[in-house]
Amino acid sequence: MSTASEAYRPLIHSPFGSIFRPARILVADSEVLSREVVCRKLTNLGYVCEVCEDSRSALDMLTGKTYDLILTDIIMPDKDGVDFLREVMKIRPDIAVILVAPAVNIEVAVEALKHGAYDYITKPFSMEEVSIGVSRALEKRRLILENQSYQRTLEEQVASRTDQLKEALGVLEQTYHSTLVALSKALDSRHADSDGHTLRITAYAARLAQELGMDELEIRVLEQGVLLHDVGNIGIPDALLEKKDALDENERLLMQKHPEIGYSLLSRIKFLKEPAQVVLQHHERYDGQGYPQGLKGEEIHLGARIFAVADMFEALTYSRSSRTAENIENACMEIKMMSGTLLDPRIVDQFLKIPLQDLKEISGNITKNAGLSRMRRAVPKTNRD
Repeated sequence: MSTASEAYRPLIHSPFGSIFRPARILVADSEVLSREVVCRKLTNLGYVCEVCEDSRSALDMLTGKTYDLILTDIIMPDKDGVDFLREVMKIRPDIAVILVAPAVNIEVAVEALKHGAYDYITKPFSMEEVSIGVSRALEKRRLILENQSYQRTLEEQVASRTDQLKEALGVLEQTYHSTLVALSKALDSRHADSDGHTLRITAYAARLAQELGMDELEIRVLEQGVLLHDVGNIGIPDALLEKKDALDENERLLMQKHPEIGYSLLSRIKFLKEPAQVVLQHHERYDGQGYPQGLKGEEIHLGARIFAVADMFEALTYSRSSRTAENIENACMEIKMMSGTLLDPRIVDQFLKIPLQDLKEISGNITKNAGLSRMRRAVPKTNRD
């Protein structure tokens, strides 16, 4: 008894391989009478049916034409049934396969099922068993193909939505950065002689981060921290920020509160928690003599150590009302002298490897009206990019 008859249940026979065409079936059997009878029955049921007498002919036909199902004798004169099945699957991996097997070859038929066959029918069989088995195999194939199509469509939709999300996040990120740039410029405006100060430091820091081999995400976090390094000045009175004379002790202690004020503001914002560390520690010194925590060496956040070098270079090379700018070569020499005290020696070493022309380009490109995109362009590309 065949598996088709064992699992028999009333079903509606459908001869179609798709909505638009009848299913194409190949009957491979060395017995002329058997294959002709089966082919005639399937043709009467509405299928398009063709026949062949051996596995070689079957493989040739499968290579040249498209079939939805092959009904094949498991004992072919020129090839073992399982080997034949493997070759069929290589040529037409989506074809439905039904094996016809003598009762004594059930183990072989079961083995064939493991290699992709849909079903098997044992000899002698009735035409009813054949029609039920074929209909069921085609239905199974249809469901499998529909599922595969659904999976492909789903993957395409996921990929499309992912691209849309990345684009939206990119726009959002650009908006965040533009906002931070605007805020940093607003903070600079509280000092009459701080034209473009923060943007230049940010560009120098980004270029130094490239030299240190930091990745894009790390550089972005660094930029955010540098742009907002003086946000704590919001909590400092204008009179103190604008004072020209030396600060007294109480004024100095109040001024030194601005890193903690800035950290308190930013650490509550999820995407600014890491940059907030740069804000908190941007006045720490490598030798431990800084504030507010007196951190030393690598206890200081890497971004804050990078900021310290970039900030010092900016301070030495930009002319303010109270001092005259050093030329770039002299500024680099002074920074080298601060290595190990105010500044991290490793970061200083990397900074001094930056071509002077790169630093000159950054200084020349950052202007009062520069936005973040222009600031990004101001950072010359390195071989790491």
